Amino acid sequence: MRLVSCFVFAAVMALSGLSYAGAEHSHHGGAPHWGYEGETGPNNWGHLAPEFDACIHGKSQSPIDISAPAKTRSGGIDFKYNHTPLKIINNGHTIQVNYERGSSVTIDGKQYHLLQFHFHTPSENTVDGNPHAMEAHLVHRSDDGQLAVVGVFIKKGKHNPFVQTLWDNLPSSVGEEKSAGVKINAIEFLPADKTYHHFSGSLTTPPCSEGVNWNVMKTPVEVSDEQVAKFSSFFKMNARPVQPLNGRVIELVD
Repeated sequence: MRLVSCFVFAAVMALSGLSYAGAEHSHHGGAPHWGYEGETGPNNWGHLAPEFDACIHGKSQSPIDISAPAKTRSGGIDFKYNHTPLKIINNGHTIQVNYERGSSVTIDGKQYHLLQFHFHTPSENTVDGNPHAMEAHLVHRSDDGQLAVVGVFIKKGKHNPFVQTLWDNLPSSVGEEKSAGVKINAIEFLPADKTYHHFSGSLTTPPCSEGVNWNVMKTPVEVSDEQVAKFSSFFKMNARPVQPLNGRVIELVD
């Protein structure tokens, strides 16, 4: 059980944009440093360490290009998100908001607890080959250690008050965490239409572990040009390229 717990912790840290051992250890004898460009970029992740092998040899990798779904079914996500104190961190790979325990989703009868959410630019998943300006990943874990991600596409449009609350409290330095003294509720960030695409995938950062339950909202939310630019001033690009489907089925669920 201890080995399983260690794996789950590493998987959650990877989904949050940290390296296998944590970004702060990347130059101090911990896991290899990885990034989004050059020799440590996505094309080389699988060569940086043995534990990153799935990044090149995995058959169910994320992100993917979402095209016409193979089938459609009913059974939407039951969101039960509560307010949480705003705790926001710049971990060196993304801006992440940590969520206190008590919020969850139920997907196909199984409950997953919301741990954190973070952002990528451009979107990691694409639609018919086209990326959105950004994408948010809301990371959840079940009591038995399984991971589920709710992805939300973000397009340029009108000003987003929820995102502005986050951006008003952005930590400027890597490793810095801010506790803003305000509360947020991630339900306010989700699109009104909860139709989503479901598929089996992986972490989108090393170690690229598979078996992740992916659920990407079909309808994007809007943020302003200025809000996209604000995030890009911290992270110009932090998106892994799309990966082959290898026969996986994409479902449209409403």
